[in-house]
Amino acid sequence: MSPSTTKKALIRRYDRETLSGFVNPGSFLQPDGVELLSGEGYASLVPYPEVKYVAFVREFEGGAEPERTTFQTRPKMAGLWVNLRFRDGAVLEGIIPNNLLSIESNGFTVTPPDSAGNLQRVWAPRRSLAGVEVLGVVGSPLRKRKPAGVAPKDQIGLFE
Repeated sequence: MSPSTTKKALIRRYDRETLSGFVNPGSFLQPDGVELLSGEGYASLVPYPEVKYVAFVREFEGGAEPERTTFQTRPKMAGLWVNLRFRDGAVLEGIIPNNLLSIESNGFTVTPPDSAGNLQRVWAPRRSLAGVEVLGVVGSPLRKRKPAGVAPKDQIGLFE
């Protein structure tokens, strides 16, 4: 039996107020919508067409809006640097893993530009997005770094 865990989340919706509660990261995505457990203990299912994104947060008081929506410089985390364009024209940049097996079929989980702030991760359903653009690959495994401490072949060793 796997351990049960819930994460604090804010569901940002298009035409209604933001919902706060708890989600189980392993099972919050249901066939018809996002499952949310309120602070009072009521379970609800928010239909996918209403959801703009699900923000996994540290504290509920911080809000669901990211402090920064774009990176100021090239990100340092390894992964795909993507630009999410929402139906309402809003833009959010983030990092997704550079692993095709970890891409979800019904949405994208990104690490936002200011992951040290209140928003730790953001999940956006495909229905909510007008476009997703890859801006760059950070930490590509195609470039091999030179091993440290290897001397050129023509250099003599001092203590051999």
